[in-house]
Order: sequence, then C-alpha cells, then structure tokens
Amino acid sequence: MFSKPCHVCGETLEAKDLEAFGYAGLAHVRAEHPEEVPYPDLAVRNYFEGLARMTGGSERLDELGGVEIHPVTEDRLDDWLAFFDFDGNVGLPENSACYCLEPHEWDPHQPPPELHHWRERREEMIGFFRAGHAFGYLAYVDGRPAGWVNAARRGDTALFRRGDPADGRTAAVACFVIAPPYRRHGLARQLLDRVLADAPGRGLDAVEAYPPNFDAPGERNFRGRRAMYDAAGFTEVKVRSRDVVMRREAGPVGE
Repeated sequence: MFSKPCHVCGETLEAKDLEAFGYAGLAHVRAEHPEEVPYPDLAVRNYFEGLARMTGGSERLDELGGVEIHPVTEDRLDDWLAFFDFDGNVGLPENSACYCLEPHEWDPHQPPPELHHWRERREEMIGFFRAGHAFGYLAYVDGRPAGWVNAARRGDTALFRRGDPADGRTAAVACFVIAPPYRRHGLARQLLDRVLADAPGRGLDAVEAYPPNFDAPGERNFRGRRAMYDAAGFTEVKVRSRDVVMRREAGPVGE
C-alpha cells in the first residue's frame, strides 16, 4: 500500500501499487487542481509514481564515511538502477522519470522527444549503457550509491553533439545527481576529478561542461556550478542563452 499527500492540497492519496497510485494522483489533480497541474496525463502519473518510489533519505548527513568512485559497468547497473529508482531524486519527484536520458534524447534542433513512462525510460537508458553510448560514474559512500555523473562522449549525446571530429574525443559532463544525504560534501567535485583523470584512458583529449548562466538552486542544478569548473581549470568557450560551454584538456587536475 502506498500513501502520500498531494503536493498541492496535502490530501492523503492511497493505492495498492505504484501504477494504481499514479492513476490515483492523476484522478485527484484532474478533479481538484486542473489549473495548478496543467501537465499531460503521463507526466502527472510519472510524478506521483516517482513520489511513491523515492523512499531514500532526505536529511543531509553532517559527515561522510569512506567514498569510492566506480565507472558504471555491467556489474554495477543494478546499483545504478537502485540509485535512480529510490534515492537520487528524493524531494524532486518531477525529475524521477528522467534516468539521465535527457542528454541522449533531447536534440535542441528538433521537436521535444515524445513523453514516455518512467519504466520505458529506465529500459532505454540501460540500452544506451549496454550499447556503449552512455557512460558515467557512481560515487559510493560506505558502500551505498550516493552520487552520479554522466560523462558520455559528446558525440553520444543529442543535446551537446556538434557533428564535428571532436565529438568522439570529448567527454560531455552532462549531468550530476547527488542524493540528499550526501549533498554539499564535495561529491560532485570528486566525480568531476575522476572524469578528468580517466579521460585519456578512454581515448579522449578534452572534457566539456555546461553550467547554467543563471542562479539555479543546488538540488536543481544538474549541470554543476561554474565555480567548480573554474577551480578545476576549465576555461570559457562560449556563452549561450541558458548555459556556458567550458572546456579543459583531459588529465588529472594539477597536471
């Protein structure tokens, strides 16, 4: 049984399983909040199913235990799925259906991609991993997945691809997700340092990043703060309407 309050009015909604909870949330907002929630039916269902799924911790830890960072290989896909299924977007159910698929599917020169159920998006991203088109790292704290960075080749993204030879030699730091207990402890910077250090071994000669050029709350800034990239030796390449393209040569910070 799932029981959660409506984010608009606080009324408790209940259902026996995730799918039923999504439909219960949809029926509730269509009846009670049609103007406050003007989103497509599937987006609303994804939201409420995400609200029910996000069962991980929400309170920030004062201190972290041991941190390990590992690339997401086949033997770590279950950890990656558990992170996105339950922990990564606690408090942000509107993002719970993403599964970091956005950079791979959203071409800014084309109409927005068709909306899909979170289970379909989950499987699609796993397909990208297994085809070698998605790549990134999980940060573990005391053995538990705590943070993620998407560091695929730029050419394997639709959002940042430029169609030039550098696409295949450049890592695109497309997204960070840090679970709430582990935020503001420097995990994103540790993940970034690992991307930089490993890039030459991946046959890459540069790393790009795309911090927003507006003030975004930390938990909603999935691209990373510009100050972090400045401190890691990135330089500004281009200022765009919503972000800044930053770039540095691959290799450990300090080299």
